[in-house]
Amino acid sequence: MKRALLVLALLAAGCGGGQTASSGKTTLTYGLWDDIQQPAYQKCADAFTAANPDISIKITQHAWDQYWQNLTTQMVAGGAPDVITMQASYYPQFVANGQLMDLQPMIDADKVDLSIYRPGLAESWVKDGKRYGLPKDWDTMAIIYNQTLAEHAGVDLTNLTWNPADGGTFEKAIARLTVDKNGKRGDEAGFDKTKVDVHGIVPELNDGSLGQNSWGNLAVSNGFSYIDKNPFGTKYSYDSPKLAETAAWFRRLIEKGYAAPYDKTSSLGTDAVLNSGKGALGMTGSWMITTYLGSTEQKFAFAPLPTGPQGRKSAFNGLADVIYAGTKHKDAAWKWVKFLGSAACQDIVAESAVVFPAVTTSSDKALKAHEAAGRDVKLFVDQANAADGTYLLPVSDHGDQINEIVGTALEEVWLGNKDAQTSLTAANTQVNALFGTS
Repeated sequence: MKRALLVLALLAAGCGGGQTASSGKTTLTYGLWDDIQQPAYQKCADAFTAANPDISIKITQHAWDQYWQNLTTQMVAGGAPDVITMQASYYPQFVANGQLMDLQPMIDADKVDLSIYRPGLAESWVKDGKRYGLPKDWDTMAIIYNQTLAEHAGVDLTNLTWNPADGGTFEKAIARLTVDKNGKRGDEAGFDKTKVDVHGIVPELNDGSLGQNSWGNLAVSNGFSYIDKNPFGTKYSYDSPKLAETAAWFRRLIEKGYAAPYDKTSSLGTDAVLNSGKGALGMTGSWMITTYLGSTEQKFAFAPLPTGPQGRKSAFNGLADVIYAGTKHKDAAWKWVKFLGSAACQDIVAESAVVFPAVTTSSDKALKAHEAAGRDVKLFVDQANAADGTYLLPVSDHGDQINEIVGTALEEVWLGNKDAQTSLTAANTQVNALFGTS
């Protein structure tokens, strides 16, 4: 009964599904989750409406968790936004439910040039010969650190190494950056791991089945591979010893006091802890550049991820704009998506220097905008350009179920309730059972 009332309330509120005003002007709804990017896309919307006076764009913005909760409910209610910002690991479940429009016929009809995008981005949005999104941006990962704390500790974070046995120079730096309430550092005699004032690392361990902001990058640098084929493979390898070794290393950081106990981790996020000065470093993506470098609380800088046994590896991910299959204004929605995917809009986004746009020339302009603002962020581009320096996050069916299974298994490891190999092997069996593989 409550679900039915919620559905009716969403529909009554006009939650998505483009509206046509009495004047005959079409209003499209466009879903975003990043409030920092909203001003740039509002400029795109204004430019689009100036060129298409009969179409206006209403941007709806919600934080990450609420965004996906709302979208799932809106899809069930039949009132999702006309155009939706989509993450690659989420879209297969909406495709499976017939909730996203195939853009390929319109791409063919309008002769949209897909070669303008950074290689690898467009291909993630194709399934069974149908294309569901046009790329909007891309990201790579790096270390984010508190410059003042690093200077006081006397550590250089620019060329770190890592391995799962002793953590390499990365763990040495983390230990040095950890300080107890008596001022003893993690690498000094007398350090009290039960009374830590500043943790050397703030890992984002509640990162589901991807580990994009934490374990994934190191696991891949250790030789781990998520899936047999990407996109849309059918056999995962979460039972890999290379992943188990990596997860066990993160658990040891907690045991040594270098990272906070998982059940004591702030629910506010890595950026909030680092901004409070209670953490020295973390891992983050290029979408967080302005959040950190614009901080008025701490002085932050970026450093490359550590080099693991198989080299330095960064997750490479990109978002896309998709069209809700239930939109009442398909032609108008396509015009908007085509504009969002064009250099015209992505140049506008580049000027804001918030993300790196998917269009290659626009991405170059974004880097120049960062440099003009005094931000040293070329390492993100260098990582994206490095030979064999990136990997695509897995895209497959059953993404939401996989995220729950693997996320739960890893929580058992972070809490110290199960050893990594046992927990991940059991999870992998469940994951592959979803595909009928073993």
